[in-house]
Amino acid sequence: MSPLPETVPFFSQWETSDMTMDVLAEGAEVALRRDPLWQNSGAETPDEYAIWAANICGMACLKMILATRGEIVPTIELARRCTRYGGYVVTEGSIKGLIYAPFVSFVREVFGLQAEVMTNVATSYIPTILARSRFFIASVSSSIRWPEREPPSKGGHLVLVTAASDQGFRFHNPSGHTSAIQENAMLAPADFDRFFANRGIAVAI
Repeated sequence: MSPLPETVPFFSQWETSDMTMDVLAEGAEVALRRDPLWQNSGAETPDEYAIWAANICGMACLKMILATRGEIVPTIELARRCTRYGGYVVTEGSIKGLIYAPFVSFVREVFGLQAEVMTNVATSYIPTILARSRFFIASVSSSIRWPEREPPSKGGHLVLVTAASDQGFRFHNPSGHTSAIQENAMLAPADFDRFFANRGIAVAI
């Protein structure tokens, strides 16, 4: 196997990555129907894309992981395949997920990734996780895009942590609103801790 690249490719959960503020202002199902790149997601219609895109931060993280080894798979194609394993529960008008345990089975069986659900994870332990796994998909508040603010709660959104030390955490945020908080965002451990829900998925490739 060829060595992994030094940098991890970034992908937004929206196909047009600068639409976050529109999504926040109007709601995903309104704003994303006019995303000119919606077909790149693997969706069959703009409506399907708009419904799914707000729920696929986890699939965006998986897309980035796969891209690290040269595989580019559209996010909604990943979401459909993950749903077959129970990673999402889709009912009329709602999508529940990402559900971690079925996701682990999905990525192992389909992509040969070694993944592990981790709970009760202290922020200080994340560097140890990354010492043995290439990535950590961390559950954080989506308001991590505004690190200067206090989050209303922890969890509900997923980011891909690519490096961590006592000095800082580096991560890709699929719903960041500026390039600085999308790709290779950096936070001090104490700041990351304010958003982190102490759970996630370690992934080795």
